[in-house]
Amino acid sequence: MPEPRVALSLDGPVAHIVLARPEARNAIDGPMVRELRQAIAAASAREDIRVIVLAGRGPVFCAGADVDWMKTVAGFSFKDNLADAGELAELFETIDQSPKGVVACVQGAALGGGAGLAAVADIVVAEDGARFAFSEVRLGLVPGVISPYVVRKIGVSAARELFLTGERFSAARAQALGLVHRVVALDQLDAAVDERVTELLQAAPGAVAAAKTLIRRVSARPERIRELTTEAIAERRASAEGREGLTAFLEKRKPDWAE
Repeated sequence: MPEPRVALSLDGPVAHIVLARPEARNAIDGPMVRELRQAIAAASAREDIRVIVLAGRGPVFCAGADVDWMKTVAGFSFKDNLADAGELAELFETIDQSPKGVVACVQGAALGGGAGLAAVADIVVAEDGARFAFSEVRLGLVPGVISPYVVRKIGVSAARELFLTGERFSAARAQALGLVHRVVALDQLDAAVDERVTELLQAAPGAVAAAKTLIRRVSARPERIRELTTEAIAERRASAEGREGLTAFLEKRKPDWAE
């Protein structure tokens, strides 16, 4: 049997999902897409899991599409390519719609689809030497599947430049654009990720899921924006978590979900 391309391990309420192809710089191929989607879906469905940490084994987070896989898909028909792209889209939708807080830990490089994984994560911590790129145009392609998540994170103006040039850019610029939230030295990366996880574990899990849903709906700019937002807060105020949170605040104690 082939070696697993994704490793899943649990540490209490935290699921660590690791791209496990360091010899290939954790490049993405069809089997990895399927394994990663399955791991994210499995962790997302568990009530005892509250945070998902997405990382890459070895010196590089993810170098983008696997070269051998790209040679394979180059021979696909349009129909087969459409199905393959559909699987990739399903992966990103699974991450985006996960009710858990998703933290990406980026070292070395996040290129192409790897940068897409950073874009779809809720929180991204990167080492200061990391490099990012939406390099598809340099291969005659476009960052199609990842584009909704990237544009939502960095905006149209930055996407116009970076999608069209395919150039690499630093972790510092990624942070300035909103793609990355925190930049630290490599030897501080794990500690910085742990800090973000600790903060997420202070939040009510149901409220985290509701907040993520709210962000997706509001960012789509629906016509019923006032109704959507007022209904969202009213539902949370009336929820068991909302009542517990307010009671704990008034009683000057931690709520029952806080780690």
